[in-house]
Amino acid sequence: MTYEIEINRQRCTTEPRPGQCLRTYLREHGWFGVKKGCDAGDCGACTVHVDGDPVHSCLYPAVRAEGRSVTTVEGLASPEGELHPVQRKFLDAQGFQCGFCTAGFLMTTAALDEDQLADLPRSFKGNLCRCTGYRAIEDAVRGVRHTELPCAGKAVGASLGAPAGPQVVTGTARYTFDVEVPGLLHMKLLRSPHPHARITSIDTREARQVPGVQAVFTHEDAPDVLYSSARHEHPTEDPDDTRLLDSVVRYVGQRVAAVVADSEQAAEEGCRRVEVTYEVLPHVTDPEEAMRDGAPALHGDKGPEARIARAANNVAGEVHGEIGDVAAGFAEAAVIHEETYRTQRVQHASLETHGCVAYFEPKEDGTGERLTVRSSTQTPFLTRRALCALHGLPEDEVRVVAGRVGGGFGGKQEMLTEDIVTLAALRLRRPVKLEYTRAEQFYGATTRHPFTITIKVGARADGTLTAVQMRVVSNTGAYGNHGPAVMFHSVGESFAVYRAAHKKVDAFSVYTNCVPAGAFRGYGLGQVTFAVESAMDEVARLLGMDPLVFRERNIIGAGEAMLSPIGEEEDLHIASYGLDQCLSVVRRAIEEDTSEVPEGWLSGQGTALAMIATGPPGGHYADATVSLLSDGTYDIAVGTAEFGNGTTTVHKQITAGALNTTPDRIVIRQSDTDVVRHDTGAFGSAGTVVAGKAVLLAAGSLAERLRTLAARYTGVPRHQCALGAEALDCAGRIVTLKELYEAAHARGADSELSAEGHWGGSPRSVAFNAQWFKLAVDPDTGETRILRSVHAADAGKVMNPMQCRGQVEGGVAQALGATLFENVRIDERGEVTTAAFRRYRLPQYADVPRTEVHFMETADAIGPLGAKSMSESPFNPVAPAFANALRDATGLRFTELPVTRDRIWLALHEAASASLDPVHSS
Repeated sequence: MTYEIEINRQRCTTEPRPGQCLRTYLREHGWFGVKKGCDAGDCGACTVHVDGDPVHSCLYPAVRAEGRSVTTVEGLASPEGELHPVQRKFLDAQGFQCGFCTAGFLMTTAALDEDQLADLPRSFKGNLCRCTGYRAIEDAVRGVRHTELPCAGKAVGASLGAPAGPQVVTGTARYTFDVEVPGLLHMKLLRSPHPHARITSIDTREARQVPGVQAVFTHEDAPDVLYSSARHEHPTEDPDDTRLLDSVVRYVGQRVAAVVADSEQAAEEGCRRVEVTYEVLPHVTDPEEAMRDGAPALHGDKGPEARIARAANNVAGEVHGEIGDVAAGFAEAAVIHEETYRTQRVQHASLETHGCVAYFEPKEDGTGERLTVRSSTQTPFLTRRALCALHGLPEDEVRVVAGRVGGGFGGKQEMLTEDIVTLAALRLRRPVKLEYTRAEQFYGATTRHPFTITIKVGARADGTLTAVQMRVVSNTGAYGNHGPAVMFHSVGESFAVYRAAHKKVDAFSVYTNCVPAGAFRGYGLGQVTFAVESAMDEVARLLGMDPLVFRERNIIGAGEAMLSPIGEEEDLHIASYGLDQCLSVVRRAIEEDTSEVPEGWLSGQGTALAMIATGPPGGHYADATVSLLSDGTYDIAVGTAEFGNGTTTVHKQITAGALNTTPDRIVIRQSDTDVVRHDTGAFGSAGTVVAGKAVLLAAGSLAERLRTLAARYTGVPRHQCALGAEALDCAGRIVTLKELYEAAHARGADSELSAEGHWGGSPRSVAFNAQWFKLAVDPDTGETRILRSVHAADAGKVMNPMQCRGQVEGGVAQALGATLFENVRIDERGEVTTAAFRRYRLPQYADVPRTEVHFMETADAIGPLGAKSMSESPFNPVAPAFANALRDATGLRFTELPVTRDRIWLALHEAASASLDPVHSS
């Protein structure tokens, strides 16, 4: 066969493999702008042009491109390097966050005609974004500019573009697998078909005979060490209940064996030929049943060293507490609301799937090799620590690097691939890669914890709360990674935001034979807030009070102690207070609303609020170094990972402000264990308030050192040496930063040209959010339309309004998906039945309204320059605000998520039938 194809104006004659899709063909030829997001043509991240027409290259056979011209995002710009107009628009509007989907949106947009541009909901049906909420993408397409130009010393508070923006829009930003590694081997995993079973034998002989298979690993090859896949600064927060490869499997999809081969195809065939004999064991998928005596004990064989609360009853962790006397509190109440609320499993659905590649590099001292693990992780330092502990390696023998990460949302605060890839690389002394498929993300990664919350709330006739009591059951799945911590956190700020003399909680994190749950945006608060805010709405209605007035009467005030039944966290403070402003924004939205309701539709409005700590408890550490370079520019070295959270931009803004320069004169090195001593990781909303504070301390210290150096160099008093963008003004004498560097270097004072900062994440403040919706509901079909969406956010000093707005919009959009339709479904065996985007519906462009975002005017006494976190918290009030608006419109309280259209129609139909029933009518 003679094969010829033109790729981005370059001729290529390499023949594709039989059955190879165009996406893998292009990536194998170095065009890494073409992304893998779904394997099935559902997400659009792999969109390219073939003879000018956009196609999903994961579905397009490479052989069909013979004789054609293919353009990827790298080829959109002119041969001279001038950006395509669409690339320029996305850059000016910052129409991206993590950027993994951006190439697909660019290629789709570039091919739209005028009619298609006028109908973006239809035109973007084939493209998904998990981060932005789509408003920024629409603005980019429409040519709306949001980025500002930097001014020296005035970076903080400006909407500066992401430093990696030019690379994102040109397809040259390097994500985890956007590297070429010579001699790379590929790993595939054989997974359990049973929810609970003991492996009695594994025969790998046939698998090893497959051409190209290099090795097969089973539990007999795994270290006999228990650990947790969850990553925390203090590993004791999680039960040690996991083994790298285990002789007992506890959910459908658990890894049983790993096959490593020259190609993915050979590895897959090797998996098919591994013969496993199982002794099937009883299983349990319901957490209430799992806690009963006689239920199958998933981890009953583990001792106290595993730190499982009650292994015999499948209780991974539990907490019980009471303030006051709830029985007395309910006796005082004029009204009481008691109800059970349920939330479902939700997939993180980051478009870049889990995976890593491990390879060996020469040591700098020439004494041999060390292992480098390039991973899609939010926690490179914690992952290195865990790998070294698991495999018995010193930390200087392992380097962990996160490239640009294609979305996280807590899902990559886990070690799901690095452990087994490292095992293979160490045994084979070869580079090894494991990249999850989209299906594996659903049944082999983690989900949000499903919760069942029974809440009882009492209040006096004047609207004062008397008592709040909750029983919370969290389904942690087969393993306890994050289970106890999520359960504990869920009943913290959700309780503490309201004053009540009497509070009680009983909470359980329970093992079941289901896919494990893990960290997810909000870390348990979103689930319990759904119950709390729904219940508060119901109590207000029982009292005949405006729900907003009822909340204002009972919310915690500035300077008050935050009390929950699990105890007061001593390092948690209200260091700035904007909750009253948030509710005022909602009140104005209600008073000024003029949105029109379709004729014959029901309408209603609803509010919910939330409070969240601006960082995890127990310490979250970051080290940063800021240095002056020989050319007079600056360098930041900080460990936190960038996955659309915007920390890179904020860290440069903080440094630019402290050094009175512009961000374009600053480079940043990050998420690499070679860069700084330690960083806990990019989770718990810590990128700004922890790593950002470390950067601020380092930059401020360097500014002082540079003024001191300049004073010595010029003989001018230190207080007369003023830092500028490129030089210091020393009482009229201008000393360039480059000159100062050379002078210090000549004196052997290189150590004074850099400074370090450290922050331990304590004390902590709290952020507040309020969400308001106005809805219309079609009583004949159950269809809902969001007429207005208003979000008030207390983020303290907003470091970058454009970026922070994007975090809020993305959080609202993701929460709407969880509210309206997202649901990881399992069958009676615990097997996931929604293991594809086309069976698991993510919010599309047409599903997400434009949310009006309002920032409160506060300045935090703890956060860097007055800032607070705002990445997780927007998610939490969305579901209850929607449910409260639905209650207002229909008169029905929906207590289970998601609130799908069919559930709404059925409830309306049943209510209408009941009203016509003479028995019920009487």
